Amino acid sequence: MAISKLKRNSKRIRVAEALARHGKSAKQHFWKDASETLLAPRRNRPEVNLRTISTNTKDGSRVLIAGKVLGSGSLDHKVTVIAHSFSASAKAKIKGAGGACINIIDYLQDSNKDTKGVLVLG
Repeated sequence: MAISKLKRNSKRIRVAEALARHGKSAKQHFWKDASETLLAPRRNRPEVNLRTISTNTKDGSRVLIAGKVLGSGSLDHKVTVIAHSFSASAKAKIKGAGGACINIIDYLQDSNKDTKGVLVLG
Protein backbone atom coordinates (compact mmCIF):
# COMPACT_ATOMS: atom_id res chain seq x y z
CA MET A 1 0.00 0.00 0.00
CA ALA A 2 1.35 3.42 -0.92
CA ILE A 3 2.59 5.56 1.97
CA SER A 4 0.72 8.63 0.70
CA LYS A 5 -2.58 6.78 1.05
CA LEU A 6 -1.68 5.60 4.55
CA LYS A 7 -0.85 9.13 5.68
CA ARG A 8 -4.43 10.22 5.11
CA ASN A 9 -5.60 8.64 8.32
CA SER A 10 -2.67 8.67 10.71
CA LYS A 11 -4.89 7.83 13.71
CA ARG A 12 -5.88 4.55 12.06
CA ILE A 13 -2.21 3.80 11.39
CA ARG A 14 -1.21 4.52 14.98
CA VAL A 15 -3.98 2.25 16.26
CA ALA A 16 -2.92 -0.53 13.86
CA GLU A 17 0.71 -0.23 14.95
CA ALA A 18 -0.31 -0.32 18.63
CA LEU A 19 -2.38 -3.45 18.00
CA ALA A 20 0.56 -5.14 16.26
CA ARG A 21 2.95 -4.27 19.10
CA HIS A 22 0.48 -5.47 21.72
CA GLY A 23 -0.15 -8.70 19.84
CA LYS A 24 3.56 -9.39 19.64
CA SER A 25 4.24 -8.67 23.31
CA ALA A 26 1.17 -10.53 24.57
CA LYS A 27 1.64 -13.39 22.05
CA GLN A 28 -2.00 -13.13 21.01
CA HIS A 29 -2.36 -13.42 17.27
CA PHE A 30 -5.83 -11.93 16.95
CA TRP A 31 -4.42 -8.46 17.78
CA LYS A 32 -2.04 -8.79 14.82
CA ASP A 33 -4.95 -9.88 12.63
CA ALA A 34 -6.95 -6.87 13.80
CA SER A 35 -3.98 -4.64 12.94
CA GLU A 36 -3.77 -6.03 9.41
CA THR A 37 -7.52 -5.56 8.99
CA LEU A 38 -7.28 -1.89 9.98
CA LEU A 39 -4.50 -1.32 7.44
CA ALA A 40 -6.57 -2.86 4.65
CA PRO A 41 -8.38 -0.69 2.11
CA ARG A 42 -11.75 0.63 3.29
CA ARG A 43 -13.70 -1.73 1.06
CA ASN A 44 -11.99 -4.68 2.80
CA ARG A 45 -12.55 -3.50 6.38
CA PRO A 46 -15.47 -5.11 8.17
CA GLU A 47 -18.71 -3.28 8.87
CA VAL A 48 -20.77 -5.26 11.35
CA ASN A 49 -24.45 -4.58 12.03
CA LEU A 50 -26.05 -4.85 15.44
CA ARG A 51 -28.18 -7.68 14.05
CA THR A 52 -25.01 -9.77 13.57
CA ILE A 53 -23.77 -8.91 17.05
CA SER A 54 -27.15 -9.77 18.58
CA THR A 55 -27.38 -13.19 16.91
CA ASN A 56 -23.80 -14.21 17.75
CA THR A 57 -23.64 -13.12 21.39
CA LYS A 58 -25.43 -13.63 24.67
CA ASP A 59 -25.89 -11.39 27.69
CA GLY A 60 -22.58 -10.11 29.06
CA SER A 61 -20.48 -11.02 26.02
CA ARG A 62 -17.53 -9.01 24.75
CA VAL A 63 -16.99 -8.53 21.03
CA LEU A 64 -13.96 -7.23 19.11
CA ILE A 65 -14.52 -5.68 15.68
CA ALA A 66 -11.56 -4.30 13.74
CA GLY A 67 -13.80 -2.04 11.72
CA LYS A 68 -17.03 -0.12 12.09
CA VAL A 69 -20.20 -1.05 13.97
CA LEU A 70 -23.38 -0.01 12.17
CA GLY A 71 -26.81 0.48 13.75
CA SER A 72 -28.90 -1.77 11.52
CA GLY A 73 -30.93 -4.19 13.60
CA SER A 74 -31.61 -4.25 17.31
CA LEU A 75 -29.87 -5.42 20.43
CA ASP A 76 -31.87 -6.96 23.26
CA HIS A 77 -29.10 -7.88 25.69
CA LYS A 78 -26.09 -6.30 27.35
CA VAL A 79 -22.90 -6.53 25.25
CA THR A 80 -19.51 -4.82 25.46
CA VAL A 81 -18.39 -3.91 21.95
CA ILE A 82 -14.73 -3.08 21.27
CA ALA A 83 -14.33 -1.55 17.82
CA HIS A 84 -12.40 0.95 15.74
CA SER A 85 -15.46 3.13 15.15
CA PHE A 86 -19.21 3.26 15.77
CA SER A 87 -22.09 4.91 13.98
CA ALA A 88 -24.17 7.24 16.15
CA SER A 89 -27.21 4.96 15.98
CA ALA A 90 -25.14 1.90 16.94
CA LYS A 91 -23.76 3.68 20.01
CA ALA A 92 -27.24 4.73 21.07
CA LYS A 93 -28.68 1.23 20.65
CA ILE A 94 -25.79 -0.49 22.47
CA LYS A 95 -26.00 1.92 25.40
CA GLY A 96 -29.79 1.66 25.38
CA ALA A 97 -29.50 -2.11 25.85
CA GLY A 98 -27.17 -1.58 28.83
CA GLY A 99 -23.97 -2.37 26.96
CA ALA A 100 -20.75 -0.44 26.45
CA CYS A 101 -18.93 0.96 23.42
CA ILE A 102 -15.15 0.93 23.76
CA ASN A 103 -12.62 2.14 21.22
CA ILE A 104 -9.87 -0.41 20.48
CA ILE A 105 -7.05 1.92 21.54
CA ASP A 106 -8.83 2.71 24.82
CA TYR A 107 -9.18 -1.01 25.48
CA LEU A 108 -5.46 -1.56 24.86
CA GLN A 109 -4.55 1.21 27.30
CA ASP A 110 -6.75 -0.26 30.04
CA SER A 111 -4.52 -2.02 32.55
CA ASN A 112 -7.31 -4.45 33.52
CA LYS A 113 -7.94 -5.74 30.01
CA ASP A 114 -8.68 -9.41 29.73
CA THR A 115 -8.99 -11.01 26.33
CA LYS A 116 -10.30 -14.36 27.51
CA GLY A 117 -13.75 -14.93 26.09
CA VAL A 118 -13.65 -12.04 23.60
CA LEU A 119 -15.50 -12.93 20.40
CA VAL A 120 -13.95 -11.58 17.20
CA LEU A 121 -16.45 -10.61 14.48
CA GLY A 122 -15.85 -9.22 11.04
